[in-house]
Amino acid sequence: MKNSAKKVVENMFAAFSSGDADKFVATVSDDTVWIYHGTQIIPKARFEKKEGVRAFYNNIMERTEIINFEPLQYIVENNMVVVLGREHQKVKRSGRELKQDWVQVYTVENGLITKMEEFATSEEVK
Repeated sequence: MKNSAKKVVENMFAAFSSGDADKFVATVSDDTVWIYHGTQIIPKARFEKKEGVRAFYNNIMERTEIINFEPLQYIVENNMVVVLGREHQKVKRSGRELKQDWVQVYTVENGLITKMEEFATSEEVK
C-alpha cells in the first residue's frame, strides 16, 4: 500500500505538470474532498467530487502561469501521503509573481485520492 499510495500522488502531479486535466481528475475518487486552507494572499477554498477537483485544476491553469512546481519530500504512512513542496507562479491578469511553500496531505483508497488538504504560505516576489 505504501508505494502504491505514493505512486497515485506522483501520477497526479505528473498529470498536473503536463497540463492534462482528464488524467489529473482520473486520479481522484467520485466523492473526493480537497481543502485548501489559504494563505496570506490566496483565499481558502473547498472542492468536492470530480467536478470540484476539475474546477480547482482549471482555476489554477486559467489564472496562473506555473513557473516552477516542486514536490520536495514525500512522507508515506499506510494510505496517507504527506508532500512538502514549493512553487512559483505568475498571475496572468496582474503579472504578480507569487512563491509558495506548502504541505499537502493526501488520503488514497483503492488507488484513488479521496482527500487532499493543503497548508501553505505565500509571498509576492514581483
